[in-house]
Amino acid sequence: MRILTIFALPAVLFAGWWVLSAGSKDFYRPPLRTILVAFGDTWFGPRIADDVLPSLARLAAGYAIALLLGVAAGVVIGRHPAVRETVEPVLEFMRAIPPPVLVPILILIAGIGDLMKVLVIVSGCVWPILLNTVEGVRAVDGVLADTCAVYRIPPVRRMVLRAASPQIVTGARQALSIGVILMVISEMFAAQSGLGFTVVQFQRGFQIPEMWSGVLLLGLLGVGLAGVFRLVERPVLKWYHGQRAAEKEW
Repeated sequence: MRILTIFALPAVLFAGWWVLSAGSKDFYRPPLRTILVAFGDTWFGPRIADDVLPSLARLAAGYAIALLLGVAAGVVIGRHPAVRETVEPVLEFMRAIPPPVLVPILILIAGIGDLMKVLVIVSGCVWPILLNTVEGVRAVDGVLADTCAVYRIPPVRRMVLRAASPQIVTGARQALSIGVILMVISEMFAAQSGLGFTVVQFQRGFQIPEMWSGVLLLGLLGVGLAGVFRLVERPVLKWYHGQRAAEKEW
């Protein structure tokens, strides 16, 4: 029953797209069947290794760096009010700058290679992780902190990170979708491979079905990455979901 619930709406939307576009003669809005044919011809071949895997590698690298930086800095800022008051104006200033605007600057600093693309992803993904970590750490129960101090339990590893983990995971989920967007944007500038580069090349070459197939692939990758995230989230927050279930029973 759960599977039917998950796939019901996508199936309806897919069927509606198929029916409504079946008779399309518009060059820029081809029928879905044409897009699916182009999808198979375009992506089931060398482009998997040439474009898809490099994009995913850059996304993974940028996301991992942002996760480490965001959690580490968030714990320090959240635990020390003086540090938070000192860095808050700078953080608000940096957070307000859209990451795509940084692309020309990062090209000047890091060149046009993979480093620039990874830094673009980091520049956007780090903020939701950092801010959610700060708020999660600030919300740690004071009684719990005192109890850990009495029993000499290492506060950061055993108490702070565990108590803040629901909000950290929320920030990480938000950062993942931002990372996919920035992955594509970074590959539209001075790139020679990647999904963003390929979609732009299709658009410039008026290969419209192939362009639409790239957009469809990006959507499918987003769904797949969200599914993987959920699989990782379950064991990490198993204690939290158990606690919520117990509270509902009461």
